[in-house]
Amino acid sequence: MECKICPLPEKGKYGTMGFLSLSTDPEPAMRIKAADRKIHYGWTVLAMSVGVVFVSHGLARFGYSLLLPSMQVSLDLTNTETGGLATANMVGYLLFSLIGGALASRFGARIVICMGMAASVIGMSLTGTVTQLWPAALYRGFAGLGSGLSNVPVMGLVSVWFGHRMRGLASGIAVSGASFAFIILGVLVPRFLAVYPLNGWRYTWFLYGGMAVLLTILTGLFLGDAPERRGLGPVGEKEVGAGPVSEGNKLNWGRIYKTPVVWFLGILYTAFGFSYIIYVTFFVRFLTGEMGYTQVAAGNLFMIIGWCSLGCGVLWSGLSDRIGRLPALVFVYLMQAVSYGLFAFTQSRYGILFSAVFFGLTAWSIPAIIAASCGDYVGRRLAPAALGFVTLFFGVGQALGPTVAGVIADSSGSLRGSYVLITCVVLAGAAGSFILWRIYPKYFTQKTPV
Repeated sequence: MECKICPLPEKGKYGTMGFLSLSTDPEPAMRIKAADRKIHYGWTVLAMSVGVVFVSHGLARFGYSLLLPSMQVSLDLTNTETGGLATANMVGYLLFSLIGGALASRFGARIVICMGMAASVIGMSLTGTVTQLWPAALYRGFAGLGSGLSNVPVMGLVSVWFGHRMRGLASGIAVSGASFAFIILGVLVPRFLAVYPLNGWRYTWFLYGGMAVLLTILTGLFLGDAPERRGLGPVGEKEVGAGPVSEGNKLNWGRIYKTPVVWFLGILYTAFGFSYIIYVTFFVRFLTGEMGYTQVAAGNLFMIIGWCSLGCGVLWSGLSDRIGRLPALVFVYLMQAVSYGLFAFTQSRYGILFSAVFFGLTAWSIPAIIAASCGDYVGRRLAPAALGFVTLFFGVGQALGPTVAGVIADSSGSLRGSYVLITCVVLAGAAGSFILWRIYPKYFTQKTPV
């Protein structure tokens, strides 16, 4: 008779003698315990992923936009030099995005992510101490390399913990960490700068570092490397280890680096990296310097972007689960073209408001869609490395964007020319997404992984 308290496992799973035999499963007790859980641990991993994105994108990258005007005055920087600081951050991100994804696939995501977050803490904190351009560029670059080591693996980790049918939704939730940063910093930072007008930007970098320390500790405690280690399958899949994983222990790197589909995704990702980083980096600078906004009013619009973007990743990546990744990408690029075009051509404050709203509604959708696409095509185990590879393209766009915009602003006396440029870039991204969709429809429209 089977014991109600300690049921024997199925014959053959641990051997014919059940628990009295030598088990081939490294964690049988954990497997049974995990199976009884009502709430999948993947949701805990997803919550931690939101915190990682909050640090790597929200603080280490976008937090600079609110501080740029004050830093520019305090350090006596030109527009090209302020763009160069953003570029330094992006170069650090670029150099370590590919490495971060590969290291996560080889050694596990949790340790790599925590190392990256710690590097961002150091880079942000030291930025608050600078008095000259070059040390500032060095520390912004160090914060950027930390972002590359943490953000890329965590987005790949989402594809590991969530099955194909929920992968887009989960990726959309993860990228909302940047939205929370816009909401919190848009309210907090302008008022903080008003209280400390001289050195407020320095204190704010220290505040960013302190917030990142807390989230790094939580990430180290609760983030999980793979569902199989806890006796689980991905969320949305019944069987442990379900989903497309490389055979055995061998990693088929050629599936990433030798296939045109992945390269095309990287090129499309470049358009987003180049355009959005210009929009966000100079957002407050444009409003306060050319549109007559106060720091608080510009911060409120920054916050509006955060509120509007809070569910955008879920909306668009969830939609991509239904209609296909690339059709969704076409719609997103077209909406962003409207947003950038309003910034470029309107003098109306209503136009600026609608620009912020349109950008917010699509802000983090493209990273979520790209991350889900990588998981669909290469499988869960290679997803972090594939995302790291396409993020290399994204990083090139990010690295070029701020410096190009700064040069245009210094030569023309206005940032409007930069917004005209990025409007054209995202229209090209929409056209490229449509073309790729028509060339390789089977990879991005079917309901099950290839």
